[in-house]
Amino acid sequence: MAGLGETIGRLARLRLAGAAHGEAASGQAMAEVKGFGPNPGALRMFLHAPADLPAYAPLVVTLHGCGQGAAAFAGAGGWLALAERLGFAVLAPEQGVLNNLNRCFNWFSPRDVARGKGEAASIAAMIGHAVRVLGLDETRIFVVGLSAGGVMAGALLAAYPELFAGGAIIAGAPYAGTRGLSAGLKLMRQGDGRGGRVLADLVLQAAAGRARRPLRLSIWHGAVDEVVNPVNAREITDQWICALGLPPAPVEQVELDRRSRLLWRGPEAGLRAGPAVELNLVTDMGHGAPLSTLRAGDVGAPAPFMLETGVSSTLEIADFWGLAAPAAFGETGGGDEAKGFVARLRRSLAEVLGAIGPSRPSRR
Repeated sequence: MAGLGETIGRLARLRLAGAAHGEAASGQAMAEVKGFGPNPGALRMFLHAPADLPAYAPLVVTLHGCGQGAAAFAGAGGWLALAERLGFAVLAPEQGVLNNLNRCFNWFSPRDVARGKGEAASIAAMIGHAVRVLGLDETRIFVVGLSAGGVMAGALLAAYPELFAGGAIIAGAPYAGTRGLSAGLKLMRQGDGRGGRVLADLVLQAAAGRARRPLRLSIWHGAVDEVVNPVNAREITDQWICALGLPPAPVEQVELDRRSRLLWRGPEAGLRAGPAVELNLVTDMGHGAPLSTLRAGDVGAPAPFMLETGVSSTLEIADFWGLAAPAAFGETGGGDEAKGFVARLRRSLAEVLGAIGPSRPSRR
């Protein structure tokens, strides 16, 4: 299959580039940023920018899982190392124990996932700050999350459709309008059950009519996950296939060495452009993010919920997003379409930041 061969070739080149640079996990540091703007969710902001970060570089937002911190997911997941290799910035919001004793993002709380509210609004403010101070490309903002961070990533994709060019949900659950912890735990155990169309309507309601970027969404789940039922991965997939208006049948279905992969995209979309959704189920993997760390050029390090499987979700997601590819609108992010989108995005950010008011240090 030509598409699969091309993907394997790109991943091999990513690994070779890393081996040539001799990357080490200890060399990537994140700095805490304070005073980034309105912070109704009382989150902390950490930022990593390579020393040679180019102008109009992409931004990847990493959302950690329960029991983790910002560095645990961004570092052990290999995102900091990959940022050095490919030249993008990493924004890592961090939850605190005053918000959640287990340091989970509060994805099950309506006041934390709605546009302009709580933790979602804090993360949107962080994104706006990072884009401004680093001169990043507003058309290449991506978000990836693990477990609770994965569900929060889906909520951000729903509530802020104009912000993101791509997303990745690892060991997560669908954006389901969950109200309260008990409902959230039930969703984790058994899924939602209402079907893709109903779940897609929740996404569209959260967007409130705002135009969506041509989103590329990568979904990953362990086939034997006993913390978050794997049925959730299929529900996320059905939700976003419907929300993005993609055909119900996958255009590609392959059984690889350690996982199965299904791909959906519209008939008008090329291999590297247009909305697309992929679902990856990793064989014999439990709850966590799949990593490959043993080959030259791999990224990441085994840690709690960061699982050595021989499959690098980090490299695969970056490739699916096209992070190694040139900017869609040229090196300077120019072009009338891009400029128009950037203007709309800036107005949207100003609207959000104005609506949620001044920063508050704590809400609990």
